[in-house]
Amino acid sequence: MVKKDLLPEITIGLTGHVDHGKTTITHALTGKWTMVHSEELKRGITIKLGYADASIKKCACNDVPYTIDDVCLNCNAKTEVVRKISFVDAPGHETLMAVMLSGAAIMDGAILVISATEEVPQPQTLEHLTALKILGIEKIIIVQNKIDLLTKDKAKENYEKIKAFVKETLGRDVPIIPISGQKKINIDILVTAIQELIPTPERNLKKDPIFMIARSFDVNKPGTDIENLTGGVLGGAIPQGVFKIGQEIQIKPGLKLEKKGNVTWKPISTKISDIFSGNISIKEKGPGGSIALSTTLDPAITKSDSFVGNVAGIDGKLPPVVEDLELIPYLFEYVIGTKVKLKLSPFKQYEILMLNVGTATTIGIVQSSGKKLKLKLRRPVCVEKGNKIAIARQIQSRWHLIGYGVVL
Repeated sequence: MVKKDLLPEITIGLTGHVDHGKTTITHALTGKWTMVHSEELKRGITIKLGYADASIKKCACNDVPYTIDDVCLNCNAKTEVVRKISFVDAPGHETLMAVMLSGAAIMDGAILVISATEEVPQPQTLEHLTALKILGIEKIIIVQNKIDLLTKDKAKENYEKIKAFVKETLGRDVPIIPISGQKKINIDILVTAIQELIPTPERNLKKDPIFMIARSFDVNKPGTDIENLTGGVLGGAIPQGVFKIGQEIQIKPGLKLEKKGNVTWKPISTKISDIFSGNISIKEKGPGGSIALSTTLDPAITKSDSFVGNVAGIDGKLPPVVEDLELIPYLFEYVIGTKVKLKLSPFKQYEILMLNVGTATTIGIVQSSGKKLKLKLRRPVCVEKGNKIAIARQIQSRWHLIGYGVVL
């Protein structure tokens, strides 16, 4: 008998151009509306990473695909949970590329959403697919959304354009599933594709535990009595190892301190007081899915995502904190994400670049370039040799992905 309280095994990202339907599809899959911040509701776009879990289910009759429904549409029997998945709804707006790249760092697979009503590719469609490629996310499903808004012939024509674009970008074919997130058409087909094409990878539970922080919160309501306060909460994913309640952890680079114009970063230690997967409190958690760690930290210092980009783990077992980076750069011939094709020009000394290191976003100032790229960081990061770092350059008043670097 399959238990209904299965924990999420993997994290899948919803990526793509702004207003192509990522949040609507996340809602169709999970029943949760991830656009919850006031500014998001006002502007109608996703600004922060949104999280929601979904249970993939199956009926014993085996006459229907995998589903998210509690009851089989074929025989009316109760369905059983076979796997639980965390979804990350990443913003598609051009000015929020850094947030999307931070989300990609904790994804095991991705769904790239492309609207059937617009030309292919839109700037951020190309940018997001390229980002997934360079960050090494190989399990990708393409969703052709909004098929209810055009004729069958137009949808087929758009489908062929998507197929050609994806093959040109990735160098291989990727499954493309026509759906309507709004009308929930073909959602079960999408669920079946997720179950069959994005398997749970093998996890190493014996490695030193690492937690990549993608969100941080103060969950206390205003006016809560001091004795009833909950410690600061960290949200993110575990790429390796196992975390347990009561475990002492260190967070690096840590807390930003300013004194007489000097800025330093101090690693801080805390204890895990609770672990949450969705709304379920659990004693321990290894890799797979997004989770929240409740800590003994003062919630005033974890509010408003102040710890995003930090890494948590055992003291002495975390990657080193660096303020200078030396990379082998792998750059595109042309700028990704512009409507007009622009050839990439060489780096200039002291040029400012945006770097995505895991869930951290920092500014790198070019010290020297060539076969190696040397950068001075405005904000230190935890990173290991061999890690991939996405590189963006400011062009036409916004940041564009121009390639990646491998840490030396």
